[in-house]
Amino acid sequence: MAMFQEFIQQNEDRDGVRFSWNLWPSSRLEATRLVVPVSCLFTPLKECPDLPPVQYEPVLCGRPNCRAVLNPLCQVDFRAKIWACNFCFQRNPFPPTYAGISEVNQPAELMPQFSTIEYIIQRGPPTPLIFLYVVDICLEEEDLQALKESLQMSLSLLPPNALVGLITFGRMVQVHELSCEGISKSYVFRGTKDLSAKQIQEMLGLMKPAPAGQPGRPPAAQEMQPTCRFLQPVHKVDMNLTDLLGELQRDPWPVSQGKRPLRSTGIALSIAVGLLEGTFPNTGARVMLFTGGPPTQGPGMVVGDELKTPIRSWHDIQKDNARHLKKATKYYEALANRAAANGHCIDIYACALDQTGLLEMKCCSNLTGGHIVMGDSFNTSLFKQTFQRVFSKDYNNEFRMAFGATLEVKTSRELKVSGAIGPCVSLNSKGPCVSENEMGVGGTSQWKVCSLNPSTTLAMYFEVVNQHNAPVPQGGRGAIQFVTQYQHSSTQRRIRVTTIARNWADVQSQMQHIESSFDQEASAVLMARLAVFRAESEEGPDVLRWLDRQLIRLCQKFGQFNKDDPASFRLSESLSLYPQFMFHLRRSPFLQVFNNSPDESSYYRHHFMRQDLTQSLIMIQPILYSYSFYGPPEPVLLDSSSILPDRILLMDTFFQLVIYHGETIAQWRKAGYQEMPEYENFKQLLQAPLDDAQEILQTRFPMPRYVDTEHGGSQARFLLSKVTSFALYKSLSCFNWRKESGAPILTDDVSLQVFMDHLKKLASTIIL
Repeated sequence: MAMFQEFIQQNEDRDGVRFSWNLWPSSRLEATRLVVPVSCLFTPLKECPDLPPVQYEPVLCGRPNCRAVLNPLCQVDFRAKIWACNFCFQRNPFPPTYAGISEVNQPAELMPQFSTIEYIIQRGPPTPLIFLYVVDICLEEEDLQALKESLQMSLSLLPPNALVGLITFGRMVQVHELSCEGISKSYVFRGTKDLSAKQIQEMLGLMKPAPAGQPGRPPAAQEMQPTCRFLQPVHKVDMNLTDLLGELQRDPWPVSQGKRPLRSTGIALSIAVGLLEGTFPNTGARVMLFTGGPPTQGPGMVVGDELKTPIRSWHDIQKDNARHLKKATKYYEALANRAAANGHCIDIYACALDQTGLLEMKCCSNLTGGHIVMGDSFNTSLFKQTFQRVFSKDYNNEFRMAFGATLEVKTSRELKVSGAIGPCVSLNSKGPCVSENEMGVGGTSQWKVCSLNPSTTLAMYFEVVNQHNAPVPQGGRGAIQFVTQYQHSSTQRRIRVTTIARNWADVQSQMQHIESSFDQEASAVLMARLAVFRAESEEGPDVLRWLDRQLIRLCQKFGQFNKDDPASFRLSESLSLYPQFMFHLRRSPFLQVFNNSPDESSYYRHHFMRQDLTQSLIMIQPILYSYSFYGPPEPVLLDSSSILPDRILLMDTFFQLVIYHGETIAQWRKAGYQEMPEYENFKQLLQAPLDDAQEILQTRFPMPRYVDTEHGGSQARFLLSKVTSFALYKSLSCFNWRKESGAPILTDDVSLQVFMDHLKKLASTIIL
């Protein structure tokens, strides 16, 4: 078990890959019986300081329907200068530049430590980074002022040659021309009229007729000429744009009492997408939408302007009473697909006390890899620091963002790819390694990922296609290659290639080894992604029932028990935590919409579908640390028994960071004991969780909501909503239990102990 843990960690650090199973069953039938599919979490741009990019192009297999990249798993004949592709077994000659290779003089891509390698592509002109701000001006004065300051700050963080543009919207939409000296000039569009991409480009003067005198060209042929009146290099317009942002006024159209301001968010986004389509197609770009309320007019409207008509709730959606939902969702999906086709991503920064239409607009970010940030106001540190973090830099002083990526997956012939779940869209690339059994976004071996950062993680699902009567011979290995092509923030084109292999195992003789190779953390996240993907289109109870059935089947397959004797049920160490993850997943905001608005549910799901394994696990099962006088901080269970009067608790749910002071600690703090020299140890105890929380706040994106509360405080609800009712977990020996009883919690939820008792009973008695 320890050996597999080390192997798993090394693979994650080097290749950014975590597999559900690290030994693969050798036939399709046996793979389906394992319940959790052969699948992995893949982080394409995993930060690895030991991975210097190489300055030449990859060597590809010559077979047209393979084109796999030369890698350490290939067999090489150094004398004949030939290599055999480990995916299709084609024998390929090395190019002339490899004439000097030998056993002692190997290129990097043949060395085992370079199972992941990055190539810099020299051909083609460098393409600039493009940032197009789309700003809502129907904000309160204080909010608008804070947003203007954040936007002005962001200009100083952009590289001088980056292109920047500005669109503002309220009742009308204004596209600002940035090349004018000393005068503000903008093109104004009505917020109610939907325009095609061609109409937008014509109105903005982006379409020029083909030059005369070119015979053979049809007269109707018009060529796109990228004019940069609306997108200018930062170093040229820094002063102008800073002044322009500073002079922005609230939308001048009066808003009657009892009415919402008229916001043309849909048209503003449509114009932004059309502008980039006409000037920089197939080039990395960010559309950054800043909105302070729901779209209330024109295409994409979510709610009318009458305040007496509330914005849709989950109850309205279930009763099919959300009037604008389907039409608006369809409109934004069309925009998202257009942006994704051109490699442009859309960020949404929505700050308001009420909902802003994230449910309808989420596809704009989900399909293009953009960020979604949700807050109460643009004037909070939560928004300001999160927005600043978008422009954070890596150890090479370059942006932690990449654009216009395509991810291609190649598999050895015993495997096929079923699909991917994450911030991607299908490129509909059919091939021999594409499975008919789709999971997530399937039916393809290539996906477009318009924006990537070092933590962007996709879930990839595979199908073992070998038939049961023709298993893979012993000692064989299955291989998968991930080829990620992207535009680096330094404007270079790069290709990162990760090639991994796992051994095939015979289920009859090696079941124990397969069980030991199970990665319960990765599997919990992979199954959770499937569940959340299903929850977007299926009823909540159906998804929970599916999840329960999968868990019972897994426990029946690997649990050791006597039939009809729940007390005898045992799970091995490699599966012991998996039911606990499923218990917390069932209660999580990703599957439970009660007490969350549709916008909040969309926000939580968006982040869960793109974060890496560590952050995803925190979202499923929040971390709870207890601070006391009796020793260093220790992890405790998410249970009311952990809430004790003489303890301080620190809870990290990813979205919130809660420091909770027990009753006695809160009284001492109010009495000011920490100010007295003789109670220095109490002062240190109060400071310890603050320091740990600060460390998390420094790095997390988006920045979590920070809550400092105490016993009886109104914000203690953040903690109490996550813990379950009191129960003694004698079966979990990794925690030290004391005799103090915890706080009583009134809840309908069952405890983990009750859940486990039911699971043992069902696993040992029911036949699925």
